[in-house]
This record gives sequence, C-alpha cells and structure tokens, in this order.
Amino acid sequence: MSLPSSATIIEVGPRDGLQNEVKTLEPDVRVELIERLASSGLRKIEAGSFVSPKWVPQMNHTDIVLTQLHRQDGIQFRLNNSPTEVDSAALPLSYTVLTPNLQGFESAVQYKADEVAIFGAASESFSKKNINCSIDESLKRFESVMSAAKRSNIPVRGYVSTVIGCPYEGDIEPSAVAQVAKTLFDMGCYEISLGDTIGVGTPKRFQSMLDAVLKEVPVNRIAVHCHNTYGQALANIYASLEMGIDKIDSAIAGLGGCPYAKGASGNIATEDVVYMLSGMGIETGIDLSSLVSTSQWICNILDRQNQSKVTMAIQ
Repeated sequence: MSLPSSATIIEVGPRDGLQNEVKTLEPDVRVELIERLASSGLRKIEAGSFVSPKWVPQMNHTDIVLTQLHRQDGIQFRLNNSPTEVDSAALPLSYTVLTPNLQGFESAVQYKADEVAIFGAASESFSKKNINCSIDESLKRFESVMSAAKRSNIPVRGYVSTVIGCPYEGDIEPSAVAQVAKTLFDMGCYEISLGDTIGVGTPKRFQSMLDAVLKEVPVNRIAVHCHNTYGQALANIYASLEMGIDKIDSAIAGLGGCPYAKGASGNIATEDVVYMLSGMGIETGIDLSSLVSTSQWICNILDRQNQSKVTMAIQ
C-alpha cells in the first residue's frame, strides 16, 4: 500500500501528557499551551478530562480550561512550512475531553467540548488493575455515554490501551485488540486510537496487530498512539503509515508516559512526528518552528527535560 499524502496529528499533550507529569499546571497555563498548539496548525487537541481530581489532580479544572479557550477560527497557518497560507476555517478546530462515565460526559456537554473520548484496554489484567473491572464490564459502562452522545450529536473517540504489551501479562494477542476495537466501533465510536501504552512495540509486531484490527475496523477509522519507551515509536508510526493509517496521536515535547511502564519516557513528541512526515512529503498543516517554540516553553514551565530529538537539535 502506498503512503498517504497527508496525515492528521491528534495532539494529546494537554491531557494524556500533562496527566502523567509530576507538576500540576494552573488552568491559565493549560489554556495558553492549548492555544499555542492550535496556533501552530494543530486542529485536533485533547484539552483535558472530566475525572475525579482525587485520582488525576493534573486534570482538575478542565471546566475552567474549556470556558477560557478561544476557538481561534481566524488563525492562519502553513502547510509543511510552505509560503502558501491556508485559512484554518477549512480545517475545523476540535477540542476533545476524556469522559469515563455519564457524569463526565454531561460536564463535557455543559462546557462545550467538541467531542469526547472513552478508554478501554486489550489486557484483562491492565483493565482490572487500572479501573477495577473486566474488559467486558468496562465497555458496558460506556453504553450510557454512547447513548447520550448520540442524542447530543457529539462524536466519540475510542481508545484501546496495551495493544502490544501489558506490564502485568506480557504480550497481547492481536485478536484481543481487534475484538475490543470492533466493540468500540460497533458501539458508535467514529475513530479508534490504538495505544502502545508501555512502548514495547516494534514495526513487525505493530503491523501484525494492525492486520488483525483492519479485518474488523475500516482503515480510515484507525489512529495509532505510540509511546517511546524503547525508542521505537517513529518506526512503528512509519509501519502504520505503510498500512494506510493516516491518523497519529502525539504529545508536544514527548510529555507524559505510562506510570505502569518501567523506564517509560512518554508519548512520541509531536515535533518529531511532524519532522518525519514533512521529510516524507506527507502534509500535516503544522508549523514546525512554532511547535519547537511551544515545546521548549512548556518544558521550562514543567522544569523537565525535553523528550523531542527535533527540538533539542534545533534549539
């Protein structure tokens, strides 16, 4: 299969990234981060989550974040840093929030999130350790969210974690990933993001997993979410591109990381993904220099080392 001519980057730093950082940021800083990312040309951004601050204090005040965000309809940005500016109105800006239950969904509606996300796992052990229920039970909990989203005409994105390996039970069978992805898709999720949560994937294993999933879910409804624990994320993304996947989750500066993974270094950095895609002639609509500036800015605020190879090389 030929490589796609363009790709959509889903920026997960303000949610999946920040929720695993030690330092908790005030809402105004999170708003500035999101708006900087939007100004760089990113059109799909995870803005936060409606979960208990007892469990995820970093995501507290997501309601304030959504209230303070400007939608930035007039932003101009460049395709692959070319001189031709493109009106961002042609590419709608969408803010997503994670909503694990109906209460969270209702908050998302109240504060005008553009879409919501729900979260499942391909590993029984991970599901039980993480949310204290089986995979089937976790998926059943989402039925009320899906029904409410349908009534409100709000898109729902589904996540599948541990698609390659689990910190508790090791390798995960591709068929298990395919089954969870199919269930979420059949429930009504418009897109399924496949997450290598602990970053153990390699290209061959990634393609084997995708081969199973694509028998159940159309290729244009799949995204990949790669952690870079073993330095394989870009290789796995390339392997996914070879199979027709054109939607990629990433986090500015490589923020985050799975707390269950030994040596986890975080999500793949958005800058590194954009640099690779640009070098391959794959359009993203994102200004790399703007990303690099934002990357260093947020790392200074968090007082943490930048995980982006591109930013460290350019700075």
